[in-house]
Amino acid sequence: MIVIRSGDVLTTDGWRTADVVIEDGVVVDLGTGPSCDIEIDARGCLVGPAFVDLHTHLREPGQTWKEDIASGSRAAAAGGFAAVTAMPNTDPPIDTPKMVEAVRGRGAEVGLVDVDVAGAVTVGRSGVAPADLAAMYDCGVRLFTDDGDSVADTEVLRQVMELAAGLPGAVVAQHAEDADRTSGRHLHEGAVSRRLGLPGMPASAEADIVARDIELVATTGARYHCQHVSSRRTVQLIAEAKERRLPVTAEVTPHHLTFDETFLEGLHPDFKMYPPLRGAGDRAAVVEGLARGIIDAVATDHAPHTVEEKDVPFPEAPRGVIGLETAASATWDVLGDRDRFFEVLSITPARIAGLGDQGQALAPGRPANLVVFDPSRNWVPDVFRSKSSNSPWRGRRLSGMVRATLHNGAITHHGEQAR
Repeated sequence: MIVIRSGDVLTTDGWRTADVVIEDGVVVDLGTGPSCDIEIDARGCLVGPAFVDLHTHLREPGQTWKEDIASGSRAAAAGGFAAVTAMPNTDPPIDTPKMVEAVRGRGAEVGLVDVDVAGAVTVGRSGVAPADLAAMYDCGVRLFTDDGDSVADTEVLRQVMELAAGLPGAVVAQHAEDADRTSGRHLHEGAVSRRLGLPGMPASAEADIVARDIELVATTGARYHCQHVSSRRTVQLIAEAKERRLPVTAEVTPHHLTFDETFLEGLHPDFKMYPPLRGAGDRAAVVEGLARGIIDAVATDHAPHTVEEKDVPFPEAPRGVIGLETAASATWDVLGDRDRFFEVLSITPARIAGLGDQGQALAPGRPANLVVFDPSRNWVPDVFRSKSSNSPWRGRRLSGMVRATLHNGAITHHGEQAR
C-alpha cells in the first residue's frame, strides 16, 4: 500500500485536499488514509493524472548513443510522465507492425512508463507511398506521422488521410515544414537572422503546409494533429479550422512557449531546433493559443543529441533539444493555472493518443498513474537522467518541480531518485 498524504487532488468531482490510497496498482480511496510503510508527503502539492507526451524521440533503434528506451523512460518518469509516444524516425523507421511491437515490447520490459508508438505514414518515411496504416492500427497504433519530415506530396498525404479516416480514432500528425524553403537554413527568418547575416526559415514555410493539410482534412474527414506549432499564422489557421468544426488538434513545445529568436544571438546550439525559435509576436501567439484552448496540448519534442554532436559550429549542429525532465516546470511557468496545466499535459494528450488508462482525474478503481507536483519549488536543471544534456533550460531557474511519479501504482520517481 502507498499513501500520498494531504495533497490538493484533482478528482472526478473537482479539487479537494485528501490522502490518495493506492493498492495493487489502483487508487482505492480518497480521504484519510491509514498508516503504512510507504508514504509521500504532498502538502502544498498538486496531485493529478501523470503527464502524457505526444512527441518523444527515444532514438531506439539506430541511435542509442543519444538515448534509448531505458534512459528515455527514466527521464520521462523524472519529469512526471507515465506515458510517452515514441516517434518513428528511427533507423530503421517504425513503419511495420514488427517494428511497432519491438519498440512497445522494449518499453514494457523497462516498465517505467507506457511506451506508446507512432507509426510512419509513408513507407520508410520516404514520402513516396502510404505505409500499411491498417496493419499498424490493428496492433494498437493510433497516431501516424513522418515526424522529422513533412509529407510534401499532396496526393500521397490525401491517400494517407483517406486511409486514416476509415480507422476509428486514428490521427494523422504532421511535422509542417516546406523543405524547399527551409533546407540549408538554421534559424527563423527575422530580425536576428538579418542582423547575423544568415538565411532564415520563414514562418510561412510552416503555415502554408498547415493550410494545405486543413483543406485535406475538410475533404477526407481524417483526424489531424499539428505538431510543434511555432507561428502566429499557424495558430490562426488552427482556430479557423476549429470554428469550421474540423477534427483538428495541435500541440506546442515548452521551448516555443518560453523562448524567442533573441536567444539565438549567441548561436548556442542548445537553442537550435526545428521549427526554429521565432519572433516575440509568434511566441506570444502560441502562449495565448494554449491558454485559450486553440492549441490543445503541450508536447516535449524531446530530441536528444550528445555533447560532442552539439559542440560544433551552429550550422553543423543537429536540430533538437531535450525536454522530458523540464516540460512540467516550463509549462507551469507559462500557465500557472492548475486546471489548464493538467488539461494540456495529461488529460488532452491521453485523449488524442487514445490512451484510456492515462490522463484521468483520480477516483477509486482507476489505475494509479499520477504525479505529485510542487508548484512552489524552485530549481535549476543541471544533471539529467537522459543520456543527453542538450537542454535550453540547463542552468536556468524554473519554478515548480515534480516530487513523485507513479506508473500503474509503482513509484517510478520520488525526490531526486528515479527507479
